[in-house]
Amino acid sequence: MRSGTSQIRLSWQEPATGELREPLLTLPVALGRVLDQMPAQLQGQPVSRIVLDSGQLSRFHALLTLEQGNLTLTDQNSTNGTWINGVRQTRGILNSGDSFQIGPYRIGIVAAGARAAARTVRSSEESFIQLDEPNEPEQAPERATSNFPPACFRSQQVRVQDLYATGLPVEEIDYAGVGAGLGSFIWVDYLRNFGVSRQQIKVVGLELEPYAKYQRLCLNSQIPAHERLRSNSDSCPDNLWGWPSYALREAWHDFQKGSMASAWRYLWQVFAEPTLAETYTPRAGNVFASIDREAARIGWEQMYQYGRVQAIRKTNDGRYAIAYSRGRGDHAFLVTRYLHLATGYPVVKFLPDLQEYRERTNNFKSVVNAYEAHDHVYQQLERQGGTVVIRGRGIVASRIIQRLYEARRRNPNIALLHLMRSPKPQGNKFGTAQRTVENHFEFQPFNWPKACWGGELRVQLEQASPEQRRSLISDWGGTTTADRGDWKQIVQEGLNQGWYQINFGEVIRVEPDPQGRPTTYIREKGPKGEIKLDADFIIDATGLDGKVKSSPLLNDLVTHYNLPLNPLDRLAVTNHFEVAEMRNDRGRVYAAGAITFGGPYAAVDSFLGLQYSALWAVDSLAAARAPRLKSLKGWASYKQWLKWVRNQAP
Repeated sequence: MRSGTSQIRLSWQEPATGELREPLLTLPVALGRVLDQMPAQLQGQPVSRIVLDSGQLSRFHALLTLEQGNLTLTDQNSTNGTWINGVRQTRGILNSGDSFQIGPYRIGIVAAGARAAARTVRSSEESFIQLDEPNEPEQAPERATSNFPPACFRSQQVRVQDLYATGLPVEEIDYAGVGAGLGSFIWVDYLRNFGVSRQQIKVVGLELEPYAKYQRLCLNSQIPAHERLRSNSDSCPDNLWGWPSYALREAWHDFQKGSMASAWRYLWQVFAEPTLAETYTPRAGNVFASIDREAARIGWEQMYQYGRVQAIRKTNDGRYAIAYSRGRGDHAFLVTRYLHLATGYPVVKFLPDLQEYRERTNNFKSVVNAYEAHDHVYQQLERQGGTVVIRGRGIVASRIIQRLYEARRRNPNIALLHLMRSPKPQGNKFGTAQRTVENHFEFQPFNWPKACWGGELRVQLEQASPEQRRSLISDWGGTTTADRGDWKQIVQEGLNQGWYQINFGEVIRVEPDPQGRPTTYIREKGPKGEIKLDADFIIDATGLDGKVKSSPLLNDLVTHYNLPLNPLDRLAVTNHFEVAEMRNDRGRVYAAGAITFGGPYAAVDSFLGLQYSALWAVDSLAAARAPRLKSLKGWASYKQWLKWVRNQAP
């Protein structure tokens, strides 16, 4: 890159969280794992030092300098090497639009000032859209107002008598959950199996079915009931033991119908995965049906309370006060000794340039997020044909590609342009293991290495410091998709036939063409420079965001009690998933799911991760002699499993 400037803008996505980073830096720039091991000055010039959290990087990994007008990248004898535009090199010249990879970080070169010119409305930190709300009744719970929660909630500890003095309903209970989703459901299921009666439990949320929000996200991202989730066979949120597994249940169902071949195939998958067979994953509809059965068995409907939680405070008697709204002007309080937070993902991440386009043009039909309801896209394509630009290359992007492939069966005049920020020359490495890459997709059966669930990687993360955890999560994480043969075949077929194309480049801007269709202008490596991608639709498949500050409820709690966040901006929890700073005499607060990411467990938002955190929390309560909780070991555990088999209440 010949330029008179000494500044450069780099661009990358954090492998742990997917967050976009685009710092404007003054050359020279050093990149590595340890700040003190990188030079502070070079030939009398101050060095911009960038610390990247990954054990795959050397302490001082690479150096960017301006030499005779050329931006030059030099590897500093690193262990794992430096890749420039997909080729391992020790030294190379970079131009705007080029990229290089060090460890799990794929870093793009952006012309200085390009981002500021292209994106003036929002920063990447602000580019979110709220998750779809359920179809609520007329008396839907309102957001927090100046009159509710009452003034007593401004104090650090609320007097319970002040709650009664408001004249609003107050209910006192031993165990309370906030969220009423899968995380809450699994925690309550464990409480019931450990001996707690349903009269002692209350869960506040917006939807009765604990999987409702998850199901909506599945349907929006084109995973109907008959399609398969990215989940393990024995990760069964309805079953304390995880046995019989989903594979065994599905095999037995097909065996009873006389479908012997499919029944044996499911069993073979579990036995031989992932070396000799493709990893088994359950059908969405089967998972939801099994949760319905368990919800009825434990009395979920009697424990569920419809409402939106507005605030949570400690009380003066060692408990917690929950202020929630049940409808317009209908407010109430719940006072509990033991509290569980499982609020899930509050928002969907949206690429900044696409968010800016929607707001500027007021066009919410042509540019959509994969997690929004967007069936109109496929309906129009099946009628009229057209071109779609897909952004993102994880599991959701794969499912969208499959859905568009299915649409092409009805109308072959559908083209897919897959826009990726940079090539993916190699998969992430950890120790001697390395993920495979094909057509710039990085493959892994699940979103984390399997040892993160119950193997040595789980133990390693549990024993690590917060900063070490961030580094480990960067190494193990990253954007991956399931290693499914049908998806690989679709991509290869599309490339061979020309209706699927992969483009690399930095987005400069998105503008409407004369017909009002979104046109993406990208800066591409090579003589073309700026090129444009014309399309009828753009689908953003970049994912969800679980930051605590994206949730008004959790942000209020963190701010009010000055709670620490972990290095990934989620709630800091102990290895028992307790929010230790919220202890109130005998009172305890636990958390689960995406809001604990970066803590002692990597796969916190998986079925097994939610079970793992719930088990730790309930075991911790049993050790603290919480009321009616009994130890669930040996014969007691077997008796509860037998009750599950017979569909009897715990």
